Amino acid sequence: MAKRAFGRTGWTVSEIGFGAWAIGGSWGDVGEAEAKDALNAALDAGVSFIDTADVYGDGRSEKIIRDVLKARGGVGPIVATKAGRRLDPHVADGYTKENLTAFVDRSLKNLGLDCLDLVQLHCPPTEVFYRPEVFAALDDLVAAGKLRHYGVSVEKVEEALKAIEYPGVVSVQIIYNMFRQRPAGLFFREAKRRNVAVIVRVPLASGMLTGKMKADTAFSTDDHRAFNRHGEAFDVGETFAGVPYDVALAAVEELRPLVPAGATMAQMALKWILMEEAVSVVIPGAKNRAQAEANVAASALEPLLPEAMEKVRAIYEAKIAPHVHHRW
Repeated sequence: MAKRAFGRTGWTVSEIGFGAWAIGGSWGDVGEAEAKDALNAALDAGVSFIDTADVYGDGRSEKIIRDVLKARGGVGPIVATKAGRRLDPHVADGYTKENLTAFVDRSLKNLGLDCLDLVQLHCPPTEVFYRPEVFAALDDLVAAGKLRHYGVSVEKVEEALKAIEYPGVVSVQIIYNMFRQRPAGLFFREAKRRNVAVIVRVPLASGMLTGKMKADTAFSTDDHRAFNRHGEAFDVGETFAGVPYDVALAAVEELRPLVPAGATMAQMALKWILMEEAVSVVIPGAKNRAQAEANVAASALEPLLPEAMEKVRAIYEAKIAPHVHHRW
């Protein structure tokens, strides 16, 4: 497993991490034993960065991580969690020091830790990024010893650019994949210039970039790919990267011939992300051992050929960009 520097934290992490949303909820049924097996497989294969959130299964994801790491013992991976989405209503005024402290304390308990490695604001309303007092509250939580570092998880490039103006923000989590290429412009340049770590989520566009989905693929009612197709529950960009389902299926067929021999489309999609040096870690999810091991294997792929990179860009610009580029 190749490793990369995580911004200015001094950490070095595996370039492929473990996204723990799926083992918490909103991705169909994932049993606890299967979830733990997936996480153990990733850790056995060299993963040293786990991303979770307090709302994934209402704490289930954090508790599964706690149990797995406790059972394994020894020096564990970096565990990043998120705070803010427990607010109801989820509005900027809810991002107070009191609320953030309560969220952090709950995650400390769920994860069985005395200090959190990294806490990220969980895709807050855009207005939050223009409130210095929110980031001052996070500074206070660092000073209090409740967390080592903090960062942000964002929906929009605008939010990412604003966030990294705050000196305490060490990382930005953002959607970046073959169907969401806008971050590779100004934001990645600025992140590199400021030595800010970049965590890439939704790398497979909710599974669309595995190449396994069809027009009649059915999803269970508790899977966000069924209930959030049009942004009914949260930002639509989190589901299939915001690309209309039929458009995405057609684009996948154009990408299929580019898959290197011996690799899967999912592995190609992960390697495509890792071709960008501004990326610190990509966090695909996994619901079982096989998926976790396949994700990790993408790190060992040979770099994608320039002509393949150019073709991916051309497909994006012709088919995908009109639907997403201006929105996020």
